[in-house]
Amino acid sequence: MLAPVINMILVAVFPLAMAYAAISDLLTMTIPNKVAIALVVAFLALAPATGMGWQAFIMHAAAGVLVLVIAFGLFAAGWIGGGDAKFCAAVALWIGWGTALVEYLVAASVFGGALTLLVLSYRQAVLPAFVTRQPWLLRLHDAKAGVPYGVALAAAGIFTYPDSIWMKVVTG
Repeated sequence: MLAPVINMILVAVFPLAMAYAAISDLLTMTIPNKVAIALVVAFLALAPATGMGWQAFIMHAAAGVLVLVIAFGLFAAGWIGGGDAKFCAAVALWIGWGTALVEYLVAASVFGGALTLLVLSYRQAVLPAFVTRQPWLLRLHDAKAGVPYGVALAAAGIFTYPDSIWMKVVTG
């Protein structure tokens, strides 16, 4: 009886967290801490519930810690936001070590580059009047504002999730 519930949670929690983070970052230029916290708590609950062994658990934790250290270095340099750093580390915790982590980071870089080009292009455009009534679109148009990189991080998470250990649990 528990297995179908765990499968439903695995299919829903991560993608919903990705969608929430992306939308939040796009609309407010922030990723709430509760997203990263929820991902960590869900991981800690689901890892033993799915039968993840200690070695795999440690490798997932190592991926999260490594990405957190690197991301906070990028944050300290002013290249990314603190929410992006925490969110990226929480996603890495779910993705785990090895090829999956490399795929996630490459996808985040590619999606982030494409997103940056789109935002820069958008910032060159003259905005129609109806757009000026949307604060989030004005903020996105502001050359002094950053790029909502959480959108790219979330897209990369969704892109790599189907090949994750979690989906192997669901599909058997």
